[in-house]
Amino acid sequence: MVEVVAALVRDGEKFMICQRPEHKSRPLMWEFPGGKVEAGETPEAALARECREELEIDLEVGEKFAESTFVYPDISVHLTLFEAKIVKGVPKLLEHRDIRWITPEEAADYEFSPADVPFVEKLVKSF
Repeated sequence: MVEVVAALVRDGEKFMICQRPEHKSRPLMWEFPGGKVEAGETPEAALARECREELEIDLEVGEKFAESTFVYPDISVHLTLFEAKIVKGVPKLLEHRDIRWITPEEAADYEFSPADVPFVEKLVKSF
């Protein structure tokens, strides 16, 4: 089981999602930004590192929003979504194909990576 973390970054009524690149697994699907937890890292430290590497932003990682486990054909993941706030920088496309700020009502217009779907559903209900 691979430990994966993701950030729920809000801006008023909108939240940030990122589109996976064509050459990665689950190509062109949308997800919350984040990545794998490396050995010796806390989930919060991993999330901050991943967002610095992939988006060139510094985060303040907050409370856990939700967590789930998902089994893909190629990998099993335990995914934790944290509330997060950008404290430095503007998200850049270093790893992802696109970045969007969407409202909960717009979420149905995007194809999310399956592990992220329960989080989107919970988020839509919470607004």
